[in-house]
Amino acid sequence: MSRFQQADFLISAAAPAQFPPDTGAEVAFAGRSNAGKSSAINAITRRRGLARTSKTPGRTRLLNFFELAPQRRLVDLPGYGYAGGPAAERSSWAPLIDALHDRESLKGLFLIVDVRRGITAGDEGLLEWALPLRVHVLLSKADKLGRGEAARALRAATTQLGGRAGVQLFSAVDGTGLKQAQDTLAEWLA
Repeated sequence: MSRFQQADFLISAAAPAQFPPDTGAEVAFAGRSNAGKSSAINAITRRRGLARTSKTPGRTRLLNFFELAPQRRLVDLPGYGYAGGPAAERSSWAPLIDALHDRESLKGLFLIVDVRRGITAGDEGLLEWALPLRVHVLLSKADKLGRGEAARALRAATTQLGGRAGVQLFSAVDGTGLKQAQDTLAEWLA
């Protein structure tokens, strides 16, 4: 049973004027293309297909808002680090994402990082953008590593983050870290 009973698609916004009213609480999900953002959203909400997944990078091209409860939203941001989309479209994302950052209702950011890649320069740039928001890093696809390898990756990410964000192992496939991620999201939306 899902802790987020409502979990419904609200709107895909191509401009800040299309954002829902700046009331309540929302948490953004961001990460490199194909890091597992949509899979994480679906696993955390326990709603298969809520956020569209694809093996092709760059499928999320707008800011997708989902309502998890009245006045409680999750925002799926376009992935970064993928050059396949049209340049004009990619350049339109920055002002859109900056407008999101200025919202009073934005309470935090989940940063999805493929555990096999580690925290990249693009991820570091997003951490800078997120200040002073709370950030929680999900080291996704943890099921692809052995236990020792995953533990080393978690230690390396914890060291690299130096207290700027929470961090945990996560897998949408086998449920690693699912409860911790749900607890963090629920706390931030409360």
